[in-house]
Amino acid sequence: MAKVPDTMPDFSKSEDGLIPAVAQDAATGEILMLAYVNQAAWDETLKSGRACYWSRSRSKLWKKGEESGNWQEIREILVDCDGDSIIYKIEQIGGIACHTGRKSCFFHKYEDGDFSINSEPIVDPDQLYKK
Repeated sequence: MAKVPDTMPDFSKSEDGLIPAVAQDAATGEILMLAYVNQAAWDETLKSGRACYWSRSRSKLWKKGEESGNWQEIREILVDCDGDSIIYKIEQIGGIACHTGRKSCFFHKYEDGDFSINSEPIVDPDQLYKK
């Protein structure tokens, strides 16, 4: 069996130390969201067993579900051949991965030269993020 590189994933491959992480439903295979991970988010994910990302808009660690209660429990982690992208196979606690209240962030469907919305919110976003 081939040896795995000592640094996996390799955050040095991007200027800002961020690499993309796809959250995929471990049971269904559905892609739920894409976010970014830096070394600190990676370390927290491994430590806690819950998905943690780097929020580019807020410039801070983002523990998925800390505000909404919709955690992502890690079931399996895959890193690509170059060490510069990740798949988190997760169990989506609460059934909602998107800040719009939908199961998936990928709800804009392109078909026949136009876009449509292919799913409705499960929960009103204002109910998820009470501030």
